[in-house]
Amino acid sequence: MSLKLSIREVGDVAIVDLGGRITLGEAAGELRESLKGLLAKGIKNIVLNLAGVSYIDSSGLGELVGGFATVSNRGGRLKLLHLQGRALELMQITKLYSVFDTYTDEAEAVRSFQPHATSA
Repeated sequence: MSLKLSIREVGDVAIVDLGGRITLGEAAGELRESLKGLLAKGIKNIVLNLAGVSYIDSSGLGELVGGFATVSNRGGRLKLLHLQGRALELMQITKLYSVFDTYTDEAEAVRSFQPHATSA
């Protein structure tokens, strides 16, 4: 099963829903190109929804890190939603969970991009 990818927008946040496998090859390239496309359109707040990801290998993990670097270098922010199973395990083993902001609730992930209101 290859990677399935769809993009939806909630306000100024793009949510990239991923399903299937993130592995070496075509799947990783699709993810990379999608992120570049969002940045080219001026969308800099991006959430990767990993709820439908059944498997991720080390190359797929590398693509997540590369995507994070690309988005960050262009002034954007990339956050992860529904990190689970093998992806969560890999993040913990490699200590990359400290690099990414991760969420289990979509609304909370979207709100996290908003500047915090300060009381006057």
